[in-house]
Amino acid sequence: MSLKITKMMQRNKFGCRFCNEPLENLFIELGNAPPTNSFRTEEQLNEPEVAYPLRVFVCNKCYLVQVDEHKEHNEIFGSDYVYFSSVSKPWLEHCKKYADFIIPNLNLNNKSQVIEIASNDGYLLQYFQEKGIPVLGIEPSSSTAKVAIKKGITTIEKFFGIELAEKIVKSGTKADLLIGNNVLAHVPNLYDFVGGLEKILGDEGVLTMEFPHLKNIVEQNQFDTIYQEHYSYFSFNVVKKILNFHELELFDVEEIPTHGGSLRIYAKHLKDNTKKISERVNLLEKKEIDSGMMSLEYYKGFALQVNKVKYDLLKFLIEQKENGKSSVGYGAAAKGNTLLNYCGIRKDLLNYVADLTPFKQGKYLPQSHIPVVGEEKLKETKPDNILILPWNFKDSIKKRLEYTREWGAKLIVPIPKLEIL
Repeated sequence: MSLKITKMMQRNKFGCRFCNEPLENLFIELGNAPPTNSFRTEEQLNEPEVAYPLRVFVCNKCYLVQVDEHKEHNEIFGSDYVYFSSVSKPWLEHCKKYADFIIPNLNLNNKSQVIEIASNDGYLLQYFQEKGIPVLGIEPSSSTAKVAIKKGITTIEKFFGIELAEKIVKSGTKADLLIGNNVLAHVPNLYDFVGGLEKILGDEGVLTMEFPHLKNIVEQNQFDTIYQEHYSYFSFNVVKKILNFHELELFDVEEIPTHGGSLRIYAKHLKDNTKKISERVNLLEKKEIDSGMMSLEYYKGFALQVNKVKYDLLKFLIEQKENGKSSVGYGAAAKGNTLLNYCGIRKDLLNYVADLTPFKQGKYLPQSHIPVVGEEKLKETKPDNILILPWNFKDSIKKRLEYTREWGAKLIVPIPKLEIL
């Protein structure tokens, strides 16, 4: 698809990001919130904090779920972006497992080219590089890109789209393996982004992408996955339509457990006849249709489910406070900020949030202004309750915090329903 057509198809202000249909069907409204990774310094606590409407709609034509208003992405993924993928040990294990699988599966070697979009701090490309496979990362956030570069991973510090893709291709580089993990939701202009993927993918190259499955978001009450940095939320059928528009074809898919249940899709050029279409593509497409995902009725009632989570969590924390019990959070994750802000939880109910990321420690969560501290604070204060905010890593966090059982601490998981581990 040409750049000229891409510009013609760009989204109107209140139109669907894919089909430009007017957005009229409200999926969920979570109030006003600042970008979830815009942590505050102590000096900034007395300054105004900009919040944006967090209203999510479902398109009545293509069923893409999306926010209608957003902060510009170059403001979100700036020099002070604080999410570093390498901090999460379970995520690193997941990525290494992927690399160990895909390298022999695609016969990648020192003559191959692996490119990752939104490569962060080199968390994934390092596993290809250590095997002598040429890698290229594309990452807009300078804070994370600098870490990747220090690891020796060639990284372009820019936002990805058609213009950058054409420039890279002109230099003689195309991808044998093109990777985009948890980036598709961060894209405000789907046409420019996916158009760029089509251009930079080698003629017989493979594109793999991972993203939270909308089916799990709806059916498991995962509303905290919704925040300003996420512009869209995807079902398999919608992603298939978007890729097909750009002459990319899905030929395989896996349902994986990361982030509360994600999809890993495999795509190729439509004209590439070297790869067979897996039966899993048809099965998942049918599974979504049978569950009703391609109808508006499926998306009704989500707000009631979300409010049940909110009321149960607030009731628990208030009761604990009234009984003289202390509560803290663990893991200053983006999803945690959505949960805390929508529930109206402040430091009167949650004393602090412990986190392993040095870049977050000493700062304050956006809007709630709950302080972020190092994990050692848990041993110092011995809280009665520890609310696990990144619940998608609850098993590994439970294992890590086993020592808190010494003073009888309870580990609390809020989603999909309140649970005491």
